[in-house]
Amino acid sequence: MKHRSIRKTAEQWGLGLWFSAVLAAALCGWSVLTGNVEPSDGAGETAIPNDVFAVQAPAGDDAAEAMMLKIACLTFDDGPSPNTRPILDLLADRDVPATFFVTAQEANLEYLPLLTDIQAEGHQVALHSATHKYSRIYASPEAFWLDIKALRQAISPYTDVENIHWLRFPGGSTNTVSHRYGGRDIMTRLIGEAEEKGYRWIDWNVSAEDAAGGHPDARQILANIQGDAAGRDLCVVLMHDTAQTNATVEALPAIIDWFRSQGYHFCTVEQMYEARDGG
Repeated sequence: MKHRSIRKTAEQWGLGLWFSAVLAAALCGWSVLTGNVEPSDGAGETAIPNDVFAVQAPAGDDAAEAMMLKIACLTFDDGPSPNTRPILDLLADRDVPATFFVTAQEANLEYLPLLTDIQAEGHQVALHSATHKYSRIYASPEAFWLDIKALRQAISPYTDVENIHWLRFPGGSTNTVSHRYGGRDIMTRLIGEAEEKGYRWIDWNVSAEDAAGGHPDARQILANIQGDAAGRDLCVVLMHDTAQTNATVEALPAIIDWFRSQGYHFCTVEQMYEARDGG
């Protein structure tokens, strides 16, 4: 199958709007459930959105139109995996860009070459974690950045790692599980250090809950997204790209079709950020 490179930009939309520059603090995450079992592969994330994204329309005749712009950023955590290629095929068929927050866990090392395809097909590759083990990465800020260093080294043969400046904290920037390992202030420290190191980070405000217990089917995944997206003009959608999330692949066409039917435009996280200044 021949895949088209997806290059959605604000100019192509022709809507001439500006996003505010608050992305570094935007969509400040969803807490991780506290308890005795350490979450893994996204389990334990809860829906507690804290939206601080603002959309600013330019003055003039385009103001009303720009304020009506609706944007959906589809994001996939924890890949690549056996499901990455099917996800890419579906995105290519529908000309939709997405952002992949990737890992380098033992279970997915053989799929890392797919990062070349992800980037070549116009999607964004971003950082998530090498090990995704909360007890290890959140033991201290130093441990977290060693994990990110290991991730960058692991993916460097397959993608232009020097131009990757986006990350997503496992569990989100306001997770509380990390407190058990690195203290109550560890996420505050990591956020500050991320900005000092030149990273931009983002959480989510819409969740498929596809890595939650109970293994939701495609219908439930779509319903979860529709429920969280209701009333939002900007949706950063959390999904997962693992061997266990076949239902996410099954649901993806309906997810895309639903967002389009509601008037949303798709872009990567980086494109959304760049568009804040008019592209």
